[in-house]
Amino acid sequence: MNKVTNQNRWLLAGGLSLLAITGLVSAQDAPTAASATAAAAEATFTVNNLWLLISAFLVFIMHLGFSTLESGLTQKKNCVNILFKNVFIISTGVLTYYIWGFNAHYPGASPFSVEDGGTVDWNGIFALGSMAAPGEGDQTSAYGDYTYWTDFIFQAMFAATAATIVSGAVAERIKLGKFMIFALLLVGIAYPLAGSWHWGTGILAKFGFYDFAGSTVVHAFGGFAALACCILLGARKGKYTESGIKPILGHSMPLAAIGVFLLWFGWYGFNGGSVLNADPAAVSLVFVTTTLSACSGAVAAMIVSKVVLKKPDLSMALNGILAGLVGITAGPDVIPPTLSILVGAISGVIVVFSILFFDKIKIDDPVGAISVHGICGIWGTLAVALFGGGAATIVGQLVGIVMVCAFAFVFSFVVFLILKIVGGVRVSEEEEAEGLDVAEHGAPAYGVS
Repeated sequence: MNKVTNQNRWLLAGGLSLLAITGLVSAQDAPTAASATAAAAEATFTVNNLWLLISAFLVFIMHLGFSTLESGLTQKKNCVNILFKNVFIISTGVLTYYIWGFNAHYPGASPFSVEDGGTVDWNGIFALGSMAAPGEGDQTSAYGDYTYWTDFIFQAMFAATAATIVSGAVAERIKLGKFMIFALLLVGIAYPLAGSWHWGTGILAKFGFYDFAGSTVVHAFGGFAALACCILLGARKGKYTESGIKPILGHSMPLAAIGVFLLWFGWYGFNGGSVLNADPAAVSLVFVTTTLSACSGAVAAMIVSKVVLKKPDLSMALNGILAGLVGITAGPDVIPPTLSILVGAISGVIVVFSILFFDKIKIDDPVGAISVHGICGIWGTLAVALFGGGAATIVGQLVGIVMVCAFAFVFSFVVFLILKIVGGVRVSEEEEAEGLDVAEHGAPAYGVS
């Protein structure tokens, strides 16, 4: 009897407890749902923010890729000089982007703003920058689901790329000090200004210009800046002779290959991060189109170089990878995977003939930067109008290409011409023959053999 009574007591207590819990849950239904929604939003924000930070780290790795690629494709007597320039570019590039460039790139209400219907807006062309410092409590960016500082560091990693492109093109004969001045002005002033026309809701936005991650705004910009510098600088001694073109071989193809694979790896942050969130469908599509274009660019360059040069050329294959990556960068989110293979293949063909063309007209580019970034950047931007499913028009793309490339070329030509007039931009013939490692830095890269 006592046993049954005890069981009944336990059942009664359990039932009362269940009723109490049920009542509590019912009473808390609304707050719990709101809390769950807030928690989900916070989780989404955290994931998006983390992905953009990871992408920034990947783009940062690209600067190591540029360093090793440029070093490998040039002579060993200039290796320290190449590495020094790349260290300078990323360091000063981030600093100038913080001090001036970020808020010029995304100007919002510029000091040159005009009143339009009661709202303040900048004029779309002349953007002024300022110190990158958010307002009190401003933790989120106006451009997406991530913090202000995450936005800054991601964009800062892009900013230095333009000068890095120029670094390879002018390698082995430029005065270090003059290059440093030029790089500061290009990254600190010119790049944010051109970028504001597109990503800062400037004038190119009005033409429907579409450039997802920067085939034109980053790569062609750097390529045409490099072209202006190479024209004024002249070719390396002994490259173009009366008997024809004399190849000046790079000292380490393993270094060059490592550099290209590092760049390919970093491109997943370059393009994938430009989605600006961690949306699974969007990011995975961009990864696939980026990869397919790089692969087809490599294969196309291998085939064309074998046919044209009679032997399979590794440097052309490596530049084919980069050409495919640059080509797809304008539209990896809107160009279907199958068509991305075509974009990359055409890029791989273009880069081989472009490198040969610039050699023929005696514009010396030791790493092929003008062809890879400038010419293939133009092709990739046009490819969006052809294969992007209506994301852009040919006219809109052409307007953007002409504006950005012409601006990069003219700005660079004028600045470089002034530097050339004031003290010259080229080292002496003796210093060039000795190598810039010793002439400019006083130390060879590999010690005394």
